[in-house]
Amino acid sequence: MTIRKITVTSTEVSNDANTSTGAFDLPAGTTAQRPGSPTSGNLRFNTDLQSTEIYDGNAWGKVSPLTPVITTITGQIYNSLAGNLVITGSNFLVANLVVTFTPSGGSASTVTVTPTSDVSATVATPSAIYGQSGGTVVAITVTNTDNRTSAAFNKTVSAIPTGGDHIVEDGLTRTHIFKQSANFVVPNQLSNVDFLVVAGGGQGGRWYRGGGGGAGGLRSSIVNTGGASGSSVESKLTMSAATHSITVGAGGTSAQANNSNPGANGGDSSIGTQIVSTGGGGGGSWNGGVGQSGGSGGGACSSSTQTSGGAGSGTSGQGFQGGQRGTNTSVQCGSGGGGAGALGQRGGNDTDYSGEAGFGGDGVINTIISSTVATAQSVGEVVGSDVYYGGGGSGSSYTDGNINVTSGGGLGGGADGVHTVNGSNDYRAGVNAAANTGGGGSGANGQVTASNASLYSSLSLNDYLTGGNGGSGVVIIKYTLD
Repeated sequence: MTIRKITVTSTEVSNDANTSTGAFDLPAGTTAQRPGSPTSGNLRFNTDLQSTEIYDGNAWGKVSPLTPVITTITGQIYNSLAGNLVITGSNFLVANLVVTFTPSGGSASTVTVTPTSDVSATVATPSAIYGQSGGTVVAITVTNTDNRTSAAFNKTVSAIPTGGDHIVEDGLTRTHIFKQSANFVVPNQLSNVDFLVVAGGGQGGRWYRGGGGGAGGLRSSIVNTGGASGSSVESKLTMSAATHSITVGAGGTSAQANNSNPGANGGDSSIGTQIVSTGGGGGGSWNGGVGQSGGSGGGACSSSTQTSGGAGSGTSGQGFQGGQRGTNTSVQCGSGGGGAGALGQRGGNDTDYSGEAGFGGDGVINTIISSTVATAQSVGEVVGSDVYYGGGGSGSSYTDGNINVTSGGGLGGGADGVHTVNGSNDYRAGVNAAANTGGGGSGANGQVTASNASLYSSLSLNDYLTGGNGGSGVVIIKYTLD
């Protein structure tokens, strides 16, 4: 038998129809066994991937006979906020997956990614897309290297909450700081919202030996430390999609009026109707002498005719009582206002007029913002790495001769006390508490005389000096976007 050799050219093989119902064996091997110097069009079966693959001149890629499908897209597109989306589906090739974002009425943006698997890919939202307005519909598709494209999956751009004097961003966690009243606009419901709501502090008492103003009431979902914490930890908020009115209470302030009127109470702070903190109580004045009740109570004023009692009450869960009167009628020193973390102290420590004024009650440490942010925004009282809020104001003291006796306001913005300077005729008005702390102002000591008239040019001789103004409050809201 004669065996004839038949020569077949590559062109003939390529162009001839194959009517076989069997199979054509491709070269097969692992990823590590790929040709060291492949050329465009090389075709093989990858036993690691269990897939046919082709070299396109730059990289090996799967030969996909199927169209990619998007099942879900996890994450949100927030206007003005960068973020990632996780696309889940099927039939994704392992390299060079093109994700196309097409906003309604706008131009498409594309991002090329390497999928984590055949069924999942993570992609960063392009700035042109998260720069779209809230409510814009974005059509998202994926295209494999074989140019097969999925059906569109629609995502709607979500508007982010707005409002406040300053917004601190840490990824998807955002903190809004309100130093004055304004609106907090929530486009979509927020859950697990942390808050700190501090009301305005009370004004110190007027004329002689005024009591310190009580701190503004403090309410928070964050654990407070640094004191006995008259303010208790509360549940986090759920805030509906709506415009929420934020009120920041002013510190208590009033003109000199007469010697009987106590210092003015601070204003309430609130998040709509969900959380309301009560303004601090004003300090007691010479005649009448009674500290006012509030978030924390105002301190009593002592006089030769009044002993014991006289402290303003604090509000349960928000702050403490002010300091009571001294029991010795010869010791005429105002008591400190209550703080969010401690009682105001009683004034007086000896048997003549030179006793020490009562210290204001300390506030509490709250960690809803860092000390760095608090310093930058002038919020709270920063002590080292801690931020205090809601300190009571000091009472005032009378001193004989050249004895100078001062007392301190409570940590958290409470104002330091005043005293007679260089003799009984050189008196002082109270000291104002720090803004956006909720601290109480200190009590006044005396009236306008020839010795101090240059300090109080707007007043007349013998006018009553007023207590220091309370510090304004603050509202801080913190949440994490889904």
